Amino acid sequence: MSKKILITGGAGFIGSNFIRLLTDRNEANDIVVLDKLTYAGNLDNIADLIKKKRITFVQGDIADKAFIFDFFKKERFALVINFAAETHVDRSLIEPAIFVMTNVVGTQTLLDACQQFGVKRFHQVSTDEVYGDLGDNSKDFFTENIPLNPTSPYAASKAAADMLVISAWKTHKLPITISRCSNNYGPYQFPEKLIPYFFQLASQEKPLPLYGDGKNIRDWLFVQDHCEAIQLILEKSPPGEIYNIGGNFERDNTSIAKLILKFLGKSEKLITYVEDRLAHDRRYAIDPSKIEQKLGWKPRHTFQQGIKKTFEWYEKNKAWWEKIIKKHKIDENRKHLSIRKISKSKLPISKKP
Repeated sequence: MSKKILITGGAGFIGSNFIRLLTDRNEANDIVVLDKLTYAGNLDNIADLIKKKRITFVQGDIADKAFIFDFFKKERFALVINFAAETHVDRSLIEPAIFVMTNVVGTQTLLDACQQFGVKRFHQVSTDEVYGDLGDNSKDFFTENIPLNPTSPYAASKAAADMLVISAWKTHKLPITISRCSNNYGPYQFPEKLIPYFFQLASQEKPLPLYGDGKNIRDWLFVQDHCEAIQLILEKSPPGEIYNIGGNFERDNTSIAKLILKFLGKSEKLITYVEDRLAHDRRYAIDPSKIEQKLGWKPRHTFQQGIKKTFEWYEKNKAWWEKIIKKHKIDENRKHLSIRKISKSKLPISKKP
């Protein structure tokens, strides 16, 4: 990958891990990172790479068409990988317009620029949430061919973005690929997400608030395995293809909470069940057989291996997540976002703990 690469959202969780994969393997020597640096964008994630001049960082908004077109005209990218997105479901229930602007308008703006300035490949990083809810007691799995059926504003915005990417391929023959991953975990994940959030709470002997009955099931994927899958898609896949990327590790949220408590030697009494969030999907499960059979990818880490690396990273980088929690008041904000009730007008309002 010696050509000029643009990685949007590169100061975020998955984007920064992907950048590290490329730089660790010396796969690219001309990487430009674009990030708006919203609350979840963190320059600390890539500061060492900027300092060593392994990458070039530019702050900007993918939904700002004038800026994006000037930027693409100047840089002439060969490859664009779009990690930039608003991703937190809870926040999308309160401020869906922000998700539409970044995830939908932002993606279309990038596609327009790619078409205008001759980008050779555009890769969209998507999510299994676009498929919707498999439901309780289901034995089915998400395949790339099932209809999209999103239930949250976040998932709907990502589904819309996917459809725009597909339309750019079908209408304008813009060379694109899409990957849809299951729940990621690993280093540099913003502490509002379940695993890092529960880890820092349990470390402080604080209650772990589990939605509903805690039996919502997700497939868990180590972020480094996800990044390796994306790299393989870029290297080996023809344009126009969609790939599911999963970790083959389904567990309910209660099991994940118990695993964290066991690692830290804390009591399961810290688990606290709180009122469920709106439209909380019961089960996601990825069928990754397409990428396994066509491109030869499989996750290198078992969940036990990946979570051990993740927890060890948390322990070694306590200052990293403590700084974020203090700056963004994660505990206070999470309570507001996650404990809610429905008013008579059916609008979500906060419920005092």
